[in-house]
Amino acid sequence: MATTATHQPCVRSRMKTWWTILKISLEERFVYRGDFALGTLMRFLPIITQVFLWYAIFAASGKSKIEAYTANGVVAYYMLTMISRAFSSMPGLCNGIALQVRDGEIKKYLIQPIDLLGFLLITRVAHKLCYYAIALIPFAFVFFLCRGFFENGWPDPPILLAYSLSLILGFLLGFFIEACLGLVSFWFLEVTSLVFVYNLLNFFLSGHMFPLDLLPEWAAQFVYLLPFQFLAYFPAAVFLGTIEAGDVWRGLAVETCWLVFFILLARIMLNRGIQRYSGFGG
Repeated sequence: MATTATHQPCVRSRMKTWWTILKISLEERFVYRGDFALGTLMRFLPIITQVFLWYAIFAASGKSKIEAYTANGVVAYYMLTMISRAFSSMPGLCNGIALQVRDGEIKKYLIQPIDLLGFLLITRVAHKLCYYAIALIPFAFVFFLCRGFFENGWPDPPILLAYSLSLILGFLLGFFIEACLGLVSFWFLEVTSLVFVYNLLNFFLSGHMFPLDLLPEWAAQFVYLLPFQFLAYFPAAVFLGTIEAGDVWRGLAVETCWLVFFILLARIMLNRGIQRYSGFGG
């Protein structure tokens, strides 16, 4: 009984700490709300070029369909991948961790009762909340203008639930993958080249540039073995119904397995990295 009574205040105290960190992170994001809003809105400009690009591709091919996609279907897919990427992309996370290791700022996580990965995750949640608070109206406006592109209409409630879960899992998966890349800085202080390679592979293999089911079968089989598809392609395909219902839940299970793998990998890398950390700078 005494152990339980002691444990409950400890849990409440920890939850209060994380809640405080979340509120402070939200306030920091809104200090420069003008710059943040402008950066958010500028991300919508590539929609126009991408739409014209795909219409040009269809016009040049002389076909009304490429595989299972019409021109409108590809545009709908691209807009959905934008939402997926907005959840899963973590700009600045890798380089931010590397900078803290190089400058010695990471020492504060060693002397204070705050977990590095937990702190970074909470601040990233705050970033996404601010992003969607600002981007909600532009997203709604774009989807309203392009509502006719969704040829199959809205999916059924179970598929909408699966779609929402895929976005949340995609956010967590994207965070822990990039956290692992950032933690490489314990061994190699400069990770810029590694981040560049990752972003390049992610752009092509996540399905952000084109639907992965347009790939040749041998290439698609290889790409489907990697976790990148869950960062953009998989949520969009779930919404559009290009994945069968049984495969949707199987895909979510695979995505969860990848997430657990990268959580464990990040924890191992952090513990091993701290053991060899020298604490210069700061």
